Amino acid sequence: MSVPVVTASIGETDFRTRLDDGTHTWFADEPASLGGADSAPQPAALLLASLGACTSITLRMYAKRKGWALESVNVELSMKSTAEGTIIDRRIAVAGSLDGEQRERLLQIANACPMHKVLSGAIRIDSGLADA
Repeated sequence: MSVPVVTASIGETDFRTRLDDGTHTWFADEPASLGGADSAPQPAALLLASLGACTSITLRMYAKRKGWALESVNVELSMKSTAEGTIIDRRIAVAGSLDGEQRERLLQIANACPMHKVLSGAIRIDSGLADA
């Protein structure tokens, strides 16, 4: 999977962060209750959005390749932290003329989407500090 380098930069405005992948620019922020301006999604929402988008795209690609009558995919995601770790709840609704076997296969495919694999596998983050 080839992924562009993403940069995150913040200036003097609390806590609005500019995100850029060389082609697209988007933002993250914190809600007003945490001192932000609530001008963009929170970082956790962006993480969930990544999984939701990947799930939807993966299911659309698979159904298209199979010639299945998948009309739409809706993914609802939430996340909570527990003493044992983080739990992401993902509810997938599919519409179209699909039989039980096709629906079951789509759930299997959803669990094989690239972001699901990243988030459910071992993750290591290597960090370094550089001068700006």
